[in-house]
Amino acid sequence: MNISAILDIDEVWHLIDKYVDGAAKYTHGRYTSDDIRQRFKKGGQQLWIAYDDKVYGFVITEVMQYPQMITLVMHFTGGIELPKWKNEMLSVLRSFAKDTNCKTIESFGRTGWKKVFSKDGFKSKFMFYELSVEGNNND
Repeated sequence: MNISAILDIDEVWHLIDKYVDGAAKYTHGRYTSDDIRQRFKKGGQQLWIAYDDKVYGFVITEVMQYPQMITLVMHFTGGIELPKWKNEMLSVLRSFAKDTNCKTIESFGRTGWKKVFSKDGFKSKFMFYELSVEGNNND
């Protein structure tokens, strides 16, 4: 499996748009796939794709400077056949994180990621909860 950093999202958009759309659905109205695309184009983020005979998935990361540490944030992840490319992707991201002086790699998302990433050493530190101000929050 090959993992590559992509500088121009427009060059690969036709290969990842359905995966980005799937990731956007899990933001529960915070982002559309085009929002994710436009945010990337503003700069400051990294786009990684996993491919072999076809594109299997993508990750968008950002180096985040907190007051006391630098971390690599995995903002969006999507694709198919995750077991085929997850380990290689994490290896590349770890190397990039080390090269950019990051102390950790962090991610947030649906609860299913806990099961996927716990095998790689990720630890769940907190949960994200949401309450609608309009009343019932059925999402």
